[in-house]
Amino acid sequence: MRTVFLRRGLVALFAAAVSFGAITQAQAESLRIGYQKYGTLVLLKAKGSLEKRLADQGIQVQWTEFPGGPQLLEGLNVGSIDFGVTGETPPVFAQAAGADLLYVAYEPPAPHSEAILVPKGSTIQSVKDLKGKKVVLNKGSNVHYLLVRALEDAGLKYTDIQPVYLPPADARAAFERGSVDAWVIWDPYQAAAEQQLQARTLRDGKGLVDNHQFYLATRDYATQHPAVISALIDEVRAVGEWSQANPQEVTDQVAPLLGLPADITLTSVKRQGYGAAPLTPDVVAAQQKIADTFQALKLIPKALSIKDVIWTPPAKVASAP
Repeated sequence: MRTVFLRRGLVALFAAAVSFGAITQAQAESLRIGYQKYGTLVLLKAKGSLEKRLADQGIQVQWTEFPGGPQLLEGLNVGSIDFGVTGETPPVFAQAAGADLLYVAYEPPAPHSEAILVPKGSTIQSVKDLKGKKVVLNKGSNVHYLLVRALEDAGLKYTDIQPVYLPPADARAAFERGSVDAWVIWDPYQAAAEQQLQARTLRDGKGLVDNHQFYLATRDYATQHPAVISALIDEVRAVGEWSQANPQEVTDQVAPLLGLPADITLTSVKRQGYGAAPLTPDVVAAQQKIADTFQALKLIPKALSIKDVIWTPPAKVASAP
């Protein structure tokens, strides 16, 4: 009983300290960011500028790496991270699963940065030849929509192929073994397969998909900390502008992190989109089309409204200094 009263007393003292300014709310919290092995957030993490910017508020930045967008958004859904970046499709699946997320910003299109690959000796010459074939991909990832659109463009249905759902590392192993006929994948795995395995690009995203990257946050965090989110987006934008102007320096920095040769990394870097801008009506409409497509295919259980999960910063919000 004494322990219970002691805990209650500490909670009360902490609440009072926050109320009277002895401890700010920002000092009582952290910003937990989910990232993947490749992309602008990797560069932001290495730069350390966000940590410096938020240090005065007592906000500690924590980073967690995920193997793909679906896994990252599962982390967002269960509350283990506050913010992250993924391709187009994962947020749709996450929203359909009940994740209370908000789209915060997006990167410019990068349609060449994902593709359907086949082995170098494959007799498959067009997407139409995938009928009846085993195609491996990470379910719910950005390339899932690329595959759907490519099949549609070739006059095929999704049910005309045999999808095999594996994360990137396992998918590459299956591709190398020859146990699947095609692999739908994104950079830098795409560039690595093209150069290391001499995989042939059957179709990339050009003319089919935008392949936007989206920055997302939990609704609670974005609502409670709009200045922190704005500061984060400012830092992402700055790193993106520098990256676009300095691809070789980005390559020199990222290649060791990826464990890939510089030439493969440079290919990926040049194909990536850089920046962070508020979502436009056209981008929202494109994302709505993706949601409608997967709902029609019964790959998600219900219709979604993308416009209902777009973050709008409060009027006159100031970025965290």
